[in-house]
Amino acid sequence: MPPQTPSHVAPYTATYFETASRRALYWLGTFLLIGLALTILYSDAEQQDSGYHFLFARWAWQHPRYLIGVWERPLFTLLYSLPAQFGYPATKFFTVLVSLATAWQTFRLAQKLRLSRAELVVPLLFLQPAFFALCSVVLTETLFALVFVIALRLHLAGWQKTGALVASLLILIRPEGFFLGVLWAIWLLVSAEDWQRNAAKSDKQPISASFGWALATRLRVVIRQPNWLLLATGMVLWWLAALLMTGDPLWIIHAWPPDWQVDGKANGTGPLWWYGALLPLIVGPWFLVPFVVGLWHSLKRRELLAAASAFLTLFILHSLMFSRGWFGSAGYARYFVCVSPAMALLTLYGWNRLTELRVSFFKPDNLMATSVALALSLLFCVAYVDLTRFTRDARAVETMYEWLRNNPQPVARLISSQVYPRILLDRDPWEKPSFGSDPDYNRKLLEQSPSQTLVLWDAETGPKWYRLQAEDFVNAGFSLLNTQEFHLKGTFLPLSWKHLGGPRQQRMHWLYKK
Repeated sequence: MPPQTPSHVAPYTATYFETASRRALYWLGTFLLIGLALTILYSDAEQQDSGYHFLFARWAWQHPRYLIGVWERPLFTLLYSLPAQFGYPATKFFTVLVSLATAWQTFRLAQKLRLSRAELVVPLLFLQPAFFALCSVVLTETLFALVFVIALRLHLAGWQKTGALVASLLILIRPEGFFLGVLWAIWLLVSAEDWQRNAAKSDKQPISASFGWALATRLRVVIRQPNWLLLATGMVLWWLAALLMTGDPLWIIHAWPPDWQVDGKANGTGPLWWYGALLPLIVGPWFLVPFVVGLWHSLKRRELLAAASAFLTLFILHSLMFSRGWFGSAGYARYFVCVSPAMALLTLYGWNRLTELRVSFFKPDNLMATSVALALSLLFCVAYVDLTRFTRDARAVETMYEWLRNNPQPVARLISSQVYPRILLDRDPWEKPSFGSDPDYNRKLLEQSPSQTLVLWDAETGPKWYRLQAEDFVNAGFSLLNTQEFHLKGTFLPLSWKHLGGPRQQRMHWLYKK
């Protein structure tokens, strides 16, 4: 690859790096407290995937196939299976620790790249709204970011084989690992020396001859330096584990989720510019300018190209996938948490470039401006989490759970429209009926439910996902035990309007089949 060290570097002294490390630790301590507060204040997450991943990890050793599942994510489930035994809050706090480790590794990489004010990369990472929202829930993107930045540090430090082995594990955490694995192979095949030789050669030969020479050089590198083959290690381990557990050499293909088809459009589609519009939620509105400047100068000056190419790979691919409806892409900003360390580095690089250009707001001695930008970013991130309506449903579920504790029933099976009740009651996820989108099929499953089946059904998720209302359960032989209405407002921003961030109207029912 081209040289990675930027032209604007920090003074290379032991005192400077010791001071920067101490400041980074102060930032980490601050975000440790913030992460702990988020864990306590918000019992669940903005999406039910968090609860499902917790259940997969908690029950993985009772159902080992969770350890090789496509949607369950093998490495994530394996690593989270220990903290999951201590409950949902403990598992969420484990994600806080993963996020802190990601921030520290990103800071160390910024030091390796000799970026000025390297300690600022910690808040620039945590105050990305999407990262902030995920730093205290049980989703896969934060672990992906940690493994990604560790592999990137190894790669840029010259430990390319070890870095490739670590990068090969990304496919075991999220599908984006495949695309970044392809990018990583390109990094391994395009060395700085080859790049320079190509540039010199192209100055002396016609374009066609230069292209042919470059192609021949690449082929020789592929044959003589097969480090890129190490990137298949994680996938081979996954395939081997699946084969040993199931005896099916094609089990991963057979277990592929049905809504992850190439043209399935299971989660809808959006315009090609969708993720461009989401950049304020991906990078942060107050950091958008330095990020764009950092990305532009990275490409222009061929500095920090690893960070820039990683971000652009996901940005282009996810834009295409969501616009075409490929592989169930849903247009979530959280997908970019996977490369959040790269975005934090580019933002800091852009900030430093603006300092070089003598933009007064970004000067190192302008502490007031820096403090204001970070404070506004924190307020935006808190508002982003607090105004998410679905997160509030956990409070309604907890109220319904308290009613059940005061009115206990023998339970042989639990059915719930949301996953959080299953967490509170600590129920095996395998007992859940295999509901689909066909309401007639779902009603037949209800009629087949055994006695002592308990149901917690809501008026929003259940009808939307499974086309079932509480009345369908009554018609299938269930008795209505309790119904409650909820008017759920934000914890910090209890807005009264009916639009974005306003109250969430919810209704929940306990039903029971004797």
